[in-house]
Amino acid sequence: MDLNFIWFILLMFLIIGYAILDGFDLGVGILHFFSKSDDERRININAIAPVWDGNEVWLITAGGALFAAFPIVYATVFSGFYIAFMLLLTALIFRAVSMEFRGKVDSPRWRKIWDFGFASGSLLSALLFGVTAGNILRGIPINSELMFEGNFIGLLNPYSLLTGLIAVVLFSLHGGIFLMQKTEGVHKENIAGKLNGLWIIFVILFFVLLLYTIFEARYLFDNVLRNPLFYFFSALLLLSVIYIPVGIKSGKFKAAFIASSLIILSMISSMSVSLFPSFIPSSISKEFNLTIYNASSSQTTLQTMLIIALIGMPLVILYTIFIYKVFKGKVIITKDSY
Repeated sequence: MDLNFIWFILLMFLIIGYAILDGFDLGVGILHFFSKSDDERRININAIAPVWDGNEVWLITAGGALFAAFPIVYATVFSGFYIAFMLLLTALIFRAVSMEFRGKVDSPRWRKIWDFGFASGSLLSALLFGVTAGNILRGIPINSELMFEGNFIGLLNPYSLLTGLIAVVLFSLHGGIFLMQKTEGVHKENIAGKLNGLWIIFVILFFVLLLYTIFEARYLFDNVLRNPLFYFFSALLLLSVIYIPVGIKSGKFKAAFIASSLIILSMISSMSVSLFPSFIPSSISKEFNLTIYNASSSQTTLQTMLIIALIGMPLVILYTIFIYKVFKGKVIITKDSY
């Protein structure tokens, strides 16, 4: 186990942490489209208000760690996905501003505008997250100089759009299960009525993606079938998917939320196992793949950054646990709420 491998694991940990934590935030925002009253919309926003900004810290940390540990990957990805990332940043900013602004003017039309901003920003963020993952899985055009040769339109291919749609559905399911723990009454019943449908759509789309991957990115199966981790994460994914409708029907929403979190963990982990030791595969030639070795910083830099990470990451984890413990329980709307 060398420093390059350790940093690969740390980055995957940060990305999984972001996907699980901000995933339900985005899911709540997407479900905001279907809320029927102002009270329901206020509950949605107040359910995530204490935690959403802390959840996005994981994304910022992952970006900083990628820049420090694997600068060539950072440079290639951020240049190749520049427009997509600018759209993502705009969507994240717009949804945050929408949460703050919607209650500043006592006007139904004003609130409607910012409600749309919150929901559409969440939807676009989830879609772009999935589109990015899809393009990484199928490979992007990286040349012999490790430079991106494509364009934004090329990133919107059918395969990546399918992974983007799966991300939207999965985050919506994840966010809906989270809201089941934070709401009561009619709002809770309305959300419960959508969860089974979201679960069915996710299962169908996942199997379509699996079949599509065999034809579009068959290389992902070259080495992974001999890796026991692949079977572990596949089994974990299957069991988690099966459990979700059981947990929802029995009212065990905390357990169902853990299961939806494990689905996200299993999918990203399986993706990482399939790609390893590559970060970004090249669609031009496997020789041009960005790996944990040809795209990394010096060993001194990795060692120094590891010391900093071992100090900082436990603090981030403890802070996250503390915040969720303080703000656990049902949402109660007061005059000071959003």
